[in-house]
Amino acid sequence: MCGICGFTGTDVEQKPILTNMMNRMIHRGPDGGGQYIGPDIAMGHRRLSIIDLTDAGTQPMYNEDRTLVCTFNGEIYNYKELKKELQASGHIFTSSSDTEVLLHGYEQWGASMLDRLRGMFAFVLWDTKKKEMFAARDMFGIKPLYYTEINGNIIYASEIKSILEYPLYQKEVNLKALEQYLSFEYSVLPETFFKGVFKLMPGHYMVWKNGSKTITRYFDPMLTPSKDPVDHAKLVDQIDETMQDSIRYHMVSDVEVASLLSSGVDSSYVACHFHGSRTYTVGFDYEKYNEIPYAQELSKTLGIENHSKVISTEEYWRELPRIQYFMDEPLADASASALYFVDREAAKDVKVILSGEGSDELFGGYTIYHEPMSLAGYQKLPKALRRGIAAIAEKIPGHPKGKSFVIRGSKDVEERFIGNANVYDMKLRNKVLRYPSTGSAPYTLTKPYYDKVKNLKDTEKMQYIDLNFWLIGDILLKADKMSMAHSIESRVPFLDREVFNLAKNIPLSEKVTDDNTKVCFREAAHRYLSDAQAKKKKLGFPVPIRVWLRQDKYYNIVKKEFTSDIAEKFFHTDELVRILDAHKEGKEDYARHIWVVYMFLLWYKEYFVDGECSVSIEDELEYERIRKNNRNATMNNIGA
Repeated sequence: MCGICGFTGTDVEQKPILTNMMNRMIHRGPDGGGQYIGPDIAMGHRRLSIIDLTDAGTQPMYNEDRTLVCTFNGEIYNYKELKKELQASGHIFTSSSDTEVLLHGYEQWGASMLDRLRGMFAFVLWDTKKKEMFAARDMFGIKPLYYTEINGNIIYASEIKSILEYPLYQKEVNLKALEQYLSFEYSVLPETFFKGVFKLMPGHYMVWKNGSKTITRYFDPMLTPSKDPVDHAKLVDQIDETMQDSIRYHMVSDVEVASLLSSGVDSSYVACHFHGSRTYTVGFDYEKYNEIPYAQELSKTLGIENHSKVISTEEYWRELPRIQYFMDEPLADASASALYFVDREAAKDVKVILSGEGSDELFGGYTIYHEPMSLAGYQKLPKALRRGIAAIAEKIPGHPKGKSFVIRGSKDVEERFIGNANVYDMKLRNKVLRYPSTGSAPYTLTKPYYDKVKNLKDTEKMQYIDLNFWLIGDILLKADKMSMAHSIESRVPFLDREVFNLAKNIPLSEKVTDDNTKVCFREAAHRYLSDAQAKKKKLGFPVPIRVWLRQDKYYNIVKKEFTSDIAEKFFHTDELVRILDAHKEGKEDYARHIWVVYMFLLWYKEYFVDGECSVSIEDELEYERIRKNNRNATMNNIGA
């Protein structure tokens, strides 16, 4: 696990600029750094040592004749099997690192190597003979990779903040990203909030040569549910066996692996099978928002030590600017901050944690996946009639019972579902934004994906949308950025090639019913968990923002930002205050609407207002030195 960065060409002085880019993300790899400075490219790597702790595992890494150079962020869990296959074909290895498998695998199989990899990754290979770059990102987007092009050269990094250290890049806010963010609550476009900086999207690889690039999609998380009857008991067995196999692979490490634990069935299942000795949990000082007692009880039953922390309201709000700094782009999912704190606790003791991301998208776990079933009867009415009823309902003030139902029931799934978050509708978005840049409705982004799954049932369509939007833009972004902020690797055993190969074929009836979600997976988990644990309703990381925003102290903190000169640049501030007041007075639940704008404003100050950034390069270097010393001391005490 690490951070990678680099750039082609010699428009800037290579070594000092590359060093600055590396130092800006030293939190991703405090255990060491390496550089390749060539006539055509500069490549940097920050290392978090997890597999092959010796110097032989350092990067950049080379093939036998040093014509291929590789920098790699991630883990290849099946590297030992691939290594044997490559050795049988005559390749010579000089380390026990999974990075070397990428070098020889690319020599042997080229881009088709990606179809063999079981892991999470973003890597860049440079062919010194062809003067060609090959960059790839894993199938689900667990590991990030960003790039921009300037004067015919390409600049890339694991984090955008590293690209900002390249002196020829000029920062500018991408207003198209802002308008869609208000609806999705995360950065949804391939072009990031920094104009001209793009994400290499999940399941894609890029070839760059002589100032020209081609990007190819090698994996699409397409669902192909079985049309034939399935043996329910056999399917439950298969899920249990495949998940246990994935967890075993995700335990491959030369350092200790721990696990995050909430009250959900996903992390509870992982905790039952990872055979580690520690779990980590956070909660808030509000009963409805505290999962610690559950985690402590399960950990005790399993004979595992649970480390827990109650996050105080004050420290949560105090860390928000720093969290937006580490996020690179604004993210308005309040649970990202909870991840920040639980990862910080785990990082005091370990370098690797397991987490439960991906289960809901694959096995059908979100409560909203019930919606097509709830609306089925109503949607038998003629569409024109339903549209008319909805038009009347929309004019009724407040939220009388049934209003939302008839409005949503008037729309096809393609119109009403853009993913798990759908915050600002077009009407309110245009009221709030000072400069709507395109006026494009959110569903114009999801439409090409819906067009690919016309043959699927509505809930399955929703899963596919979440796999291509919510999972990438929210769930995995925060998992990576919040763990790496504390130099800790987060592994997600549900997002495994073999797990997906099984899950994609599961029929809807085995995932979502009228009264249950994750039907088959819950039954597999029930073998190890109590009835109450296996059937527990999904909470996510519950955060009491709607409560805080009705308290004077936090209302005033947000109002100050909503009426600032910065807010005036982008928003109609009188409309922001109206929304804020309506929430405080209990007239509406606008918590998410408020949070979306507030997180953007904090992010903007971090990256665009001089003197406001909470972390300098010097801070990064000093913070990592202290953290590394503290962790080494902790591990030495454990060893003693």
